[in-house]
Formats: sequence, structure tokens, C-alpha cells
Amino acid sequence: MDANSRIAYASNMPANPSHAPLDPAALAKSLAPFGESRMLPPEAYTSPEVFAWETANFFAGWHCIGRGADIAAAGMQRADKVGDTTVLLVRGEDLVLRAFANVCRHRGHEILPCGGSTTARAITCPYHSWSYRLDGDLFSAAGYQGEPNFDVSEFPLTALPVQEWHGWIFLDPSGNAGPLEMHLAGLADRVAQYQPERLVVMATHEYVIEANWKIINENYQECYHCTSIHPELCQVSPPESGENWTPTLGSWVGGWQDLREHATTMSLDGHSDGVPIPNLSPTELRRIDYIGVFPNLLISLHPDYVMTHRAIPLSPGRTWVECSWAFPPEAIASPNFDPAYAVDFWDITNREDWNACESVQRGQESGFAKAGPLSPAEDSIYQFVTMVARGYLGQPLSLLTANAQTQTKTEKVDH
Repeated sequence: MDANSRIAYASNMPANPSHAPLDPAALAKSLAPFGESRMLPPEAYTSPEVFAWETANFFAGWHCIGRGADIAAAGMQRADKVGDTTVLLVRGEDLVLRAFANVCRHRGHEILPCGGSTTARAITCPYHSWSYRLDGDLFSAAGYQGEPNFDVSEFPLTALPVQEWHGWIFLDPSGNAGPLEMHLAGLADRVAQYQPERLVVMATHEYVIEANWKIINENYQECYHCTSIHPELCQVSPPESGENWTPTLGSWVGGWQDLREHATTMSLDGHSDGVPIPNLSPTELRRIDYIGVFPNLLISLHPDYVMTHRAIPLSPGRTWVECSWAFPPEAIASPNFDPAYAVDFWDITNREDWNACESVQRGQESGFAKAGPLSPAEDSIYQFVTMVARGYLGQPLSLLTANAQTQTKTEKVDH
């Protein structure tokens, strides 16, 4: 793929997205230089029309829909809600994960009900028993045997782009958002050494938060609020420590914070009841990396576990969040291992955050909210907000990609 193709692909949205139903002048203020910019306008957090646009654009491109370990065995099948439709995930006999539209090619019946799962050697529609191989090819259609004008090869399930990346499943429902490698450009260097694909999830909490999904993302991207609402966190990690990373070609943002001298991980007393993830550097053993992958995966890399938040927007003011904690096999091999040291700490911190996010949402809905400024400590929020604003305008999410695209267009005009 040449450089121009990479630039065109890196928006993470379906090709030729429309502009979001927001005032371009308000978005221009969000895109002003850091120190002069404003947050997104209140309508970005409250408008049903904006929410519908996001569903059809942001969540029609690459986003995380779970972990590969949850559908690991050959023949496992699961139907997940994605935006306004459902997608069928299938683990093939070759152990390759595939995704299909959850629609039979006969009369459009769902293969599995939304949220349903099964394990079988074939994919079978329950309506008229059309059967497909695990790779999606139709091999049996009851009553069509011997029909001269019927060819099973013409009716495979509709395949959708899906990839496993370090244990997480990413799906592109639109089928044309470009390569996942561009969406995640530069991120493997931050994540790979933690080996998340070999870690084992030992605890999961689900939350329904009365707040817009972007407010949750924004809250995650700064610790400016930590001294105000997170006394437990401040006991083990100095909120003023660390730095945020500069923008990359990928659609992600993040930074890191130190552990206090007495602490070896994020827990209520700073003590770990697990073991360090193998092969981490001395620097990685003394800090936490916080990464936000657009639009819905938050990855928190600890010396001894990896925590993720996966968000699914339910409405403009409501978001479902799954928080999971994964540990190295060396830790869970101990018969006395208990993940509570990590889970209890973050459940307290999560709930403190959710209370704040819900208050922000009420403020945005009050009719009095106006887009506010960003503090010098909120540069990572600036990266996220400008990513969203560029997407609203149909531009690539990444600042570097957007700049490269502009330069390419200028060079074409000059020639």
C-alpha cells in the first residue's frame, strides 16, 4: 500500500463519511491550538442526531467487541449487537476467527438471536435449516437439491472484517474503514511487552453509566481531577507524575503515571498479591500506562495485570462499560491467588469516576452548559477531543494523518 492510500484509509470510519449535525464554528473552537481551544459543544453529548451519526460512523469503523479467549474453541458461535445490527462471530476449524452479518442468505432470518451463542460443526439458520460451513460457505439448502438454477456457491454468509490484536477482537462493520494496522499504528510498541494475549481474565464487572461515552473517555484521559475525587489512587500514584504521549499516526491517545516509592501496583495498600508480568523493563515495573483506543477501548497496563474498559454507547446519555482484569498464568497458578487486590481498588475508583461523569452529563443537559477551556494538565483530553472533532468533519482522526492528507492535497494543487 502506498503512502497516499495509507493516509486515505486512516480515518477509521466508512469511506466518504458525512459531516456530523454540529455547528462547524463550534468544532473549529475545539480544533484551535492547545491553550486556546474549547471542549466539544454540549450537543455533542446530548443530541440524539449526533448519537445516531456516531453510531453510523465512529462505531461503523474499527472498534473493540471483546476478547478472543471468549470464543476460543473451534465451532464456537456468538451473535453480538453492533450499532443498530448484530454480527455473528465464528471460530473456524482452522481456529481462525471470522465475522459475518447475522443474516441468513435465504429469507434474512437471524442465524442466532442477539446475545445468543452455540457450539456446532456448522452454522445453521433455525428458520429453514440452511447450513453453512464455519468459513461461511453455504453447503446445504433443504429442498433445493437438483434445482438447475440454484448454486450454493452464490449464497455465502456476508463476511465482515475482523481481527484479533493482542487478544482483543476488533471489528469493522462497514467493511471499508481500511487496515486495522493504521488505526492502531504505533500502539503495538506500547502494548506488546505486556503480552495481553497470554494473560487470563480473572474478574469482570459491568456498569451502566448515565453519561455519554465521550465523557467517560475524557475522564480517563486526565488526572487533573484525581486529588479531588480519588484519595485511594493518590495514596499509591502521584497524580502530577508522568507525561502524555505526543500524537501518532494511529487513532489512540494516552500517557503514563508513576507509582509511589512504597507501591508495586495499583491496589488499596500498593501491595501486589500477584506476580510481575514477565520481561517488563525496570521502568515499566514502576509505572502505569493508560491508553485510549478510539472509540471504545481503554487499556491500563500495570506491572502485574492489565485492566481494560470496553464501552458500548446505549443512548446519548447512557453507556454500558465492561471492566476486566487479566493476570499472568504464573500468578493464577497459585492456589491462593485472589484478584481482589486489583479489582477492589479499581471498582472504588471506577465508581468515583462514574459519579463525576454522571454529574457532567447532567450539566451538559441543563441548558446552561457551554464548551469550557482545557487546563495545561489536560493535553491528552485535547488529543481526544480534536480526534472526535476531526471525525465529525469527515477528516482523519489522527492529527498527523490529517496534516499529511492536507499536505498531499496541497502538493497536488501545486503540481
